[in-house]
Order: sequence, then C-alpha cells, then structure tokens
Amino acid sequence: MRYEELISLIKTLTANPSENEWIEFKHNFHSCEEIGERISALSNSACILNQRFGYLVFGVADKTHEIVGTDLKAKSHKKGTEELENWLINRLSPRLNFTIHEFDDENGKHVSLFKIPAAHDRPVTFINQAYVRVGSYTRKLSDFSEKEREIWKKSKYHLENDIAKSHLTASEIINLLSTETYFELMNIPYPSNQSAVIEKFISEQLVSKNTTHYNITKLGALLFAKSFDDFDTIYRKSVRVAVYKGKGKIETEREKIFDKGYCICFDNIVDWINGQLPAKETIGRAFRVENRAYPVISIRELTANMIIHQDFEERGFPIVEIFDDRVEISNPGIPLIKPERFIDDYVSRNEKMSNLMRRANLCEEKGTGMDKVIANNELFKLPAIRVLVSDIRTTVTIFAFQKLSEMSRKDKISACYQHCCLRYIKNEKMTNQSLRERFDVEEKNYSLISRIIRDTIDAGLIKDEDPENKAKRYSRYIPYWG
Repeated sequence: MRYEELISLIKTLTANPSENEWIEFKHNFHSCEEIGERISALSNSACILNQRFGYLVFGVADKTHEIVGTDLKAKSHKKGTEELENWLINRLSPRLNFTIHEFDDENGKHVSLFKIPAAHDRPVTFINQAYVRVGSYTRKLSDFSEKEREIWKKSKYHLENDIAKSHLTASEIINLLSTETYFELMNIPYPSNQSAVIEKFISEQLVSKNTTHYNITKLGALLFAKSFDDFDTIYRKSVRVAVYKGKGKIETEREKIFDKGYCICFDNIVDWINGQLPAKETIGRAFRVENRAYPVISIRELTANMIIHQDFEERGFPIVEIFDDRVEISNPGIPLIKPERFIDDYVSRNEKMSNLMRRANLCEEKGTGMDKVIANNELFKLPAIRVLVSDIRTTVTIFAFQKLSEMSRKDKISACYQHCCLRYIKNEKMTNQSLRERFDVEEKNYSLISRIIRDTIDAGLIKDEDPENKAKRYSRYIPYWG
C-alpha cells in the first residue's frame, strides 16, 4: 500500500467510536503469542461480520484512538532467531496471507499495522486453538459454538459443489455410480428411464449438469461410487479396518479396505467390524444368546460419525483399529465443537452428506448419535469413551469392560461427566444413586461414588444444582454448562 493509502486507512480505523470484533488497537508489544491469538481472533470475527479484513494496529491508544507511536518494528522483529512474520505464518492454520505495514504518521509517530484476511473456508487457528473477538475481548472460539457454526456456514468448500469427475454422459454416470443403491435406500421405485435417474441425482446434488455434459460431484462419488479407484480425487478416502494382536500395533492380524461409496458399503463395514469383536454365546432356557463385548449401536454410530465428520481437505483416510482392549475410530480433521460437548451439541462440516445418510437410515437423527453411544456404553458398564484431538485427526476410543477398581481416576471422572450430561439432556439430574447404578455399585458403598463426584466437581466438569443443600448424599448434579 502507498503511504497516502496507509494514512487514509489509519484515519478511517481510528475514527471508529471504539474497538470492535475486527479492529484492535495496541500501544506496545507484549508477546509474539499474543499477536498470533489476535490474528486468529480478528480473522475469524471478520468472517462472521462479512468484513474482508481485520486489523491489528500497534501505536494507537485503545481508549482514545490517539496515535501515540510504538517501539514495535514488526517487519524486523524476531522470535528467537526467526523473523516474527514467518514464525506466525508457521503457527497459523490455514496459513494466512496477512500483510504487515510499518510507517510513521504525519507527526512522526511509528505505527505497525497487521492487515488480516477474513477466514474463508474454516476457522483460523493459532497453535491448534481458534480464537474470536467478543466485543473488544479475545476469547477461545470453542466457547462460542454459535460463532463457530457461522464461520462454517460461510465456508466456500462444499462436497456438493466440488467436482470429482467431469464431462460425462448419462450412461457413464450410471456405470460409475450405484444408482440402484440410492433408490433402494430411499425406498423409491427405480425409474423406468435413464433421464429420470439422472434428474433425481441432480436434485440431490450428487450430479451436476452443464450445457452438453454431466459431472459427478464429490458428494455423489463419496456416497455412491462403485469404486473409489475410478476417481482420482477421492480414492484415498476409502474406509480401512485393521485388527491388531494384543494392545499395540506391532502385529496386524487382518486388514480390510472398503473402496466403494459409503452408502453402498456402510452396512458391510459395520458388520465386518462387529465380526472381528469378541463375543461369547450363552445358552438360556430355549435359545442361544450372543453377548457382545461392545454395543452394536455404539460401533455403528461412531463409524457413521467417522465418515460424516471428516475434513475432506485434510490428507488421510477414515480408519477403525481393533485391539484386545479397545476400538479406536478416527478420521482426518479436528472437530468443530469441544469434545466434551459432543453429547449435547452438534455441528457438521458435511451437512449435505449427513442429511442424506440419515434419510437413508444409515445413522441416527441429527444430534442423537453420541447420546445413544454413551447410553449403550452405560448399559454394558463400559468405561467412558475417550476423544483425542491431534493436529489433523480426531480419534474416539471405546474401551472393553473394566471393573470400577481397574479404571483410572481420569476415566472415572470422564464417566461421571458423561453420565451427568446424559441425564441432563433427558431432563433428569445425576444423583449418587444414578451414578451407583451406572457403575453397578451397592448402596453401602455410596461414599466411593461421592468421592468420584467430588473429583469431577473439582475438575470443573459438573456442579451441584443446589450448592446450599447440606445433605450431599441426596444432592443433584448438572454439567458445568447446564
């Protein structure tokens, strides 16, 4: 930007009555980490408020908006031996093309100005944490799920808008996609002519039409491809299932790759997984009964979540890994909401895919899947599920049965919190008695459960509904967000 443009811009910014969600003024520099957090917050907030840019300006008093000058020379400042600009870029995801402008105003006061593009396809994170402006304050985006939803709604990337294969005839569409599967799942009679089939797929945004040809969208290929190998852009998104010997990954006993559209092979995936899990037969008075180590519905819902909540712009594939003591189900991408809110909140980055899979009865209604996972875990007296979020993957682990005495303190706290959430969304409250029943603990051992409840309160995950109640044995508890 030319000097005259910078002077005009700084006058426009300081003319605002106060700092806001997309403008922040600073007198002097505090830390490189603070700048990174502010860049994330201003970029995300600019997106929400439909601003093209956010601005972080050093050298301006935040109360009076007077240009007072700054000692920060942002272009030459270093973090250790690395230039500040490069240090920030390497810790922001996705990498932002922000620009730094340094200049002296008409009175010789030095200004360092960061011009920050608005987030456009996902929330911007700094060191794996997304931030947002709330008024003139910088807060964690994960604490404001409605703002996070707004950013994803504005995302430019949608599976139904991206093309997996183009310049096709109607016959080639039929050859590449299992159109029969769609009509079977939707319980609709198969049309008598090809054009009606194609028109239905166009209405579902599985196929798009140009003047002279058709295209298969990524949504259509991912859900109904007869073979992922036919599509260069999705062939690495096949679901993999691996069975290991023991509790580690040293020895793989079996592995299977499902390389068809998710709607075609979903039931086969779930059946194959359940076929690898331990089960034993018991003989009742008249029938043989199979007792499974893991609830079938939990495996089904976690597998559906793995598929639906993928970030298809990240490398990697969805995978289910089976060990002697647990099942790990993971997908590329980090969740859009905090893991501890999985049970009561719902945001999908692939809403069209999840909607179609629900209509096909391949997964539960919106927002109820995790409820059923945890409820069935409790019926089986299993430990709490565990969610691990790394840089580019989310892994949900369901564990085999453990006695309460074998669980770690952390796992007991997690189970208590999940039980409390489950009760709360059913318009019930957790009590010592309900948690005893969840852990299958006798009434005489209520003090053991009281200790777990106390630890969970200390961890900040639950709270007493009535703190003034002195009879703690009969207290009722709600989640921290209740």
